[in-house]
Amino acid sequence: MTSMPEKGVFISRSLSYIFAVSILFLMLSSSILFQFGDNSLVPRSIYELIIVNNTSSHIKHDDPIEPKSPPSLFSSCKESCFESNPIKPAAFCDQSHSLLKVFMYDLPSEFHFGLLGWKGDRNRIWPNVSNLSEIPKYPGGLNLQHSIEYWLTLDLLSSVYPNVSRPCTATLVQNSSQADVIFVPFFSSLSYNRYSKIQGNNKLSMDKTLQERLVQYLKGRDEWRRLGGKDHIITAHHPNSMILARKHLGSAMFVLADFGRYPARIANIDKDIIAPYKHVVRRLGANDSPSFEERPVLVFFQGAIFRKDGGMIRQKLYYLIKDEKDVHFTFGSISSGGARKASRGMTSSKFCLNIAGDTPSSNRLFDAIASHCVPVIVSDEIELPFEDALDYSKFSIFVRASDAVKKGYLLKLLRGIQRDKWIEMWERLKQIALRFEYQYPSQHDDAVDMIWQSVHRKVSSVQNKAYRRNRYQYQLDG
Repeated sequence: MTSMPEKGVFISRSLSYIFAVSILFLMLSSSILFQFGDNSLVPRSIYELIIVNNTSSHIKHDDPIEPKSPPSLFSSCKESCFESNPIKPAAFCDQSHSLLKVFMYDLPSEFHFGLLGWKGDRNRIWPNVSNLSEIPKYPGGLNLQHSIEYWLTLDLLSSVYPNVSRPCTATLVQNSSQADVIFVPFFSSLSYNRYSKIQGNNKLSMDKTLQERLVQYLKGRDEWRRLGGKDHIITAHHPNSMILARKHLGSAMFVLADFGRYPARIANIDKDIIAPYKHVVRRLGANDSPSFEERPVLVFFQGAIFRKDGGMIRQKLYYLIKDEKDVHFTFGSISSGGARKASRGMTSSKFCLNIAGDTPSSNRLFDAIASHCVPVIVSDEIELPFEDALDYSKFSIFVRASDAVKKGYLLKLLRGIQRDKWIEMWERLKQIALRFEYQYPSQHDDAVDMIWQSVHRKVSSVQNKAYRRNRYQYQLDG
């Protein structure tokens, strides 16, 4: 046999080397896919979606919510999860390491992203949240401050995608029997803000129709009947959201702004979660925050002044301090650049008033935190987000309403706070501001993560009380 020319030998050896490297990469890829394939713990409640005809503007009052079985999201995820504009890859969160295991109902899209005008396609009721360009945008303005259900739903959906970097606090599970809690993905605040008015010849608004359908759906589920809904999470952050349904679903854990418009038998601090508003002003970076000397205004307030009920105190304070030279106390709204004006005013002020309005809470507190303006809270009935984990006295001033309306009291108190004490609170504000920030993907200890941590603590507390009740279950009669 004649020997192969030198050039031919070189080509042959190169092809053999390339073939060996290709086999090595193929084996490695197969190993990785095996970890995240059908043997993974990724929840089928997300993969096995229902086919929905997006006719949310023509919902019938008695239409049942009946899940169907479309193609798996997992199979399509392999093709679409890493398209243009992907989120930064990260290690996949092992479900066994999460604090909270969550089962989420596959409600039709008209209850969630369909309210944002998202249509999806015939095989999906959830957007591909691994790609930022495919996530529906939430409307701005006053809608945005009550957008909590949107951020929580996005975060749960993202827990099935290995390429989304997020905390491993809450993860979706395949079966409700595996779950610590069950999440109801209804964008109730958006439903109220956009669809609470009756249209055309309809007898009910779209918002109330959705609420009625939701009650019917939940009451018919085995998951609800198992514990009477006590392990369910329902977000109703806008004070007027879920007005029709709340009395039927009061056993669930609500995520609320405050308890101002709820009777105690339906909502209370023992079972429910208080979540921060999403601020509407720009959040300052720690290195961009004006110092004590760079904030010439002592006290800032801009907003609605003439309110009813507990909000009457705003009017009283307005007449008491509006003419002081280092006080900014004026009417304002978010329209006509109101958010920009408020942002400039807060970053120029040492103290920002958070006064009770129609309800005990307002977005103003969270705008102040984002601006590193020390909050002055004048709201006796307020419940604060994450107060079981955060000491608000380290970065806020609390003033009783009865003291605040005494002539000269409030300004004397604030002027008496020394520069060093203010700086101490200012530094703490810069440290904790992230706790009140909604974002996607979520980060460790941001608002989304803090809410899940609060739910975990609440669930643990309920379980602890149940266990304590079982202490003396074995006793002798007589």
